[in-house]
Amino acid sequence: MASGPLKAVAALLASSVGLYPVTSHAYALDAQFDCQAHPHEFIGQLIDDKYIEANPMRIDTNSVNAFRPVRGSDITAFGFRVYAVLGYEPDDEMFKKGRGQALAGPLYGAVLSAPSESVEKRVRAAGSTATVHMVIPLLLTAVVCTR
Repeated sequence: MASGPLKAVAALLASSVGLYPVTSHAYALDAQFDCQAHPHEFIGQLIDDKYIEANPMRIDTNSVNAFRPVRGSDITAFGFRVYAVLGYEPDDEMFKKGRGQALAGPLYGAVLSAPSESVEKRVRAAGSTATVHMVIPLLLTAVVCTR
Protein backbone atom coordinates (compact mmCIF):
# COMPACT_ATOMS: atom_id res chain seq x y z
CA MET A 1 0.00 0.00 0.00
CA ALA A 2 1.41 3.38 -0.94
CA SER A 3 2.35 5.87 1.75
CA GLY A 4 0.18 8.59 0.12
CA PRO A 5 -3.11 6.89 1.00
CA LEU A 6 -1.83 6.18 4.50
CA LYS A 7 -1.03 9.86 4.99
CA ALA A 8 -4.54 10.83 3.90
CA VAL A 9 -6.08 8.30 6.28
CA ALA A 10 -3.73 9.55 8.99
CA ALA A 11 -4.95 13.12 8.61
CA LEU A 12 -8.55 12.03 9.03
CA LEU A 13 -7.77 9.82 11.95
CA ALA A 14 -5.58 12.30 13.78
CA SER A 15 -8.47 14.72 13.89
CA SER A 16 -10.68 12.10 15.55
CA VAL A 17 -8.24 10.75 18.15
CA GLY A 18 -9.86 10.74 21.56
CA LEU A 19 -13.45 11.06 20.33
CA TYR A 20 -14.42 7.51 21.20
CA PRO A 21 -15.07 6.63 24.83
CA VAL A 22 -13.52 3.48 26.24
CA THR A 23 -16.04 0.78 27.09
CA SER A 24 -15.56 -2.17 29.38
CA HIS A 25 -15.57 -4.92 26.74
CA ALA A 26 -13.09 -4.79 23.88
CA TYR A 27 -13.48 -6.77 20.69
CA ALA A 28 -10.03 -8.05 19.71
CA LEU A 29 -9.20 -8.45 16.02
CA ASP A 30 -5.96 -10.36 16.62
CA ALA A 31 -7.17 -13.69 15.20
CA GLN A 32 -8.20 -12.10 11.89
CA PHE A 33 -4.61 -10.99 11.33
CA ASP A 34 -3.63 -14.52 10.40
CA CYS A 35 -4.20 -12.98 6.95
CA GLN A 36 -6.47 -15.83 5.85
CA ALA A 37 -9.74 -13.87 5.85
CA HIS A 38 -11.32 -12.15 2.88
CA PRO A 39 -11.93 -8.40 3.15
CA HIS A 40 -15.67 -8.84 2.55
CA GLU A 41 -15.97 -11.23 5.51
CA PHE A 42 -13.68 -9.15 7.74
CA ILE A 43 -15.46 -5.84 7.11
CA GLY A 44 -18.94 -7.37 6.79
CA GLN A 45 -18.79 -9.03 10.19
CA LEU A 46 -17.68 -5.80 11.88
CA ILE A 47 -20.54 -3.91 10.20
CA ASP A 48 -23.07 -6.62 11.09
CA ASP A 49 -21.92 -6.61 14.72
CA LYS A 50 -22.12 -2.79 14.75
CA TYR A 51 -18.43 -2.24 15.56
CA ILE A 52 -17.81 -0.05 12.49
CA GLU A 53 -19.94 2.30 10.38
CA ALA A 54 -21.45 0.74 7.26
CA ASN A 55 -20.28 3.56 4.99
CA PRO A 56 -16.58 4.32 4.68
CA MET A 57 -15.33 7.61 6.10
CA ARG A 58 -12.74 7.76 3.33
CA ILE A 59 -12.06 6.11 -0.01
CA ASP A 60 -8.47 6.40 -1.21
CA THR A 61 -7.67 6.83 -4.88
CA ASN A 62 -6.54 3.19 -4.96
CA SER A 63 -10.02 2.17 -3.66
CA VAL A 64 -8.94 1.25 -0.13
CA ASN A 65 -11.96 2.05 2.05
CA ALA A 66 -11.46 3.29 5.63
CA PHE A 67 -14.30 2.61 8.06
CA ARG A 68 -14.78 4.51 11.32
CA PRO A 69 -15.56 2.60 14.53
CA VAL A 70 -19.10 3.14 15.80
CA ARG A 71 -19.21 5.61 18.69
CA GLY A 72 -18.85 3.67 21.92
CA SER A 73 -17.38 0.55 20.33
CA ASP A 74 -14.03 -0.65 21.62
CA ILE A 75 -12.05 -2.54 19.01
CA THR A 76 -8.46 -3.61 19.62
CA ALA A 77 -5.72 -5.39 17.72
CA PHE A 78 -2.63 -6.73 19.45
CA GLY A 79 -3.64 -4.81 22.57
CA PHE A 80 -3.88 -1.42 20.83
CA ARG A 81 -6.98 0.66 20.17
CA VAL A 82 -8.33 0.57 16.59
CA TYR A 83 -9.09 3.97 15.05
CA ALA A 84 -10.07 2.76 11.59
CA VAL A 85 -10.59 -0.48 9.72
CA LEU A 86 -9.35 -0.77 6.15
CA GLY A 87 -10.57 -2.95 3.32
CA TYR A 88 -10.79 -3.48 -0.40
CA GLU A 89 -11.68 -6.41 -2.61
CA PRO A 90 -11.82 -6.12 -6.42
CA ASP A 91 -15.29 -6.46 -7.94
CA ASP A 92 -17.01 -6.39 -4.53
CA GLU A 93 -19.89 -3.93 -4.23
CA MET A 94 -19.25 -3.53 -0.50
CA PHE A 95 -16.23 -1.38 -1.34
CA LYS A 96 -16.59 1.94 -3.09
CA LYS A 97 -14.24 2.75 -5.96
CA GLY A 98 -11.61 5.45 -5.70
CA ARG A 99 -10.75 7.92 -8.45
CA GLY A 100 -7.45 6.30 -9.40
CA GLN A 101 -6.18 2.86 -10.30
CA ALA A 102 -7.64 0.29 -7.90
CA LEU A 103 -5.43 -2.26 -6.19
CA ALA A 104 -5.08 -5.50 -8.12
CA GLY A 105 -5.80 -7.70 -5.12
CA PRO A 106 -7.71 -7.78 -1.84
CA LEU A 107 -6.53 -6.02 1.29
CA TYR A 108 -7.80 -5.59 4.85
CA GLY A 109 -6.36 -4.13 8.00
CA ALA A 110 -6.62 -1.66 10.84
CA VAL A 111 -5.05 1.59 11.91
CA LEU A 112 -3.89 1.37 15.52
CA SER A 113 -3.06 3.99 18.10
CA ALA A 114 0.54 3.04 18.78
CA PRO A 115 4.07 3.54 17.50
CA SER A 116 5.06 1.22 14.64
CA GLU A 117 7.92 -0.40 16.57
CA SER A 118 5.56 -1.52 19.35
CA VAL A 119 2.99 -2.80 16.88
CA GLU A 120 5.63 -4.63 14.85
CA LYS A 121 6.85 -6.50 17.96
CA ARG A 122 3.37 -7.65 18.93
CA VAL A 123 2.39 -8.60 15.38
CA ARG A 124 5.51 -10.77 15.00
CA ALA A 125 5.13 -12.25 18.51
CA ALA A 126 1.61 -13.33 17.51
CA GLY A 127 2.99 -15.06 14.40
CA SER A 128 1.09 -12.82 12.00
CA THR A 129 2.36 -12.26 8.47
CA ALA A 130 0.62 -8.86 8.26
CA THR A 131 2.68 -5.88 7.16
CA VAL A 132 3.14 -2.93 9.49
CA HIS A 133 3.20 0.65 8.14
CA MET A 134 3.89 3.82 10.11
CA VAL A 135 1.08 6.31 9.45
CA ILE A 136 1.92 9.10 11.90
CA PRO A 137 5.17 8.71 13.85
CA LEU A 138 4.59 7.66 17.48
CA LEU A 139 0.82 7.96 17.06
CA LEU A 140 -0.79 5.77 14.38
CA THR A 141 0.28 2.54 12.68
CA ALA A 142 -1.48 0.44 10.03
CA VAL A 143 -1.48 -3.35 10.12
CA VAL A 144 -2.40 -4.78 6.70
CA CYS A 145 -3.09 -8.20 5.25
CA THR A 146 -2.91 -8.80 1.50
CA ARG A 147 -3.49 -11.96 -0.47
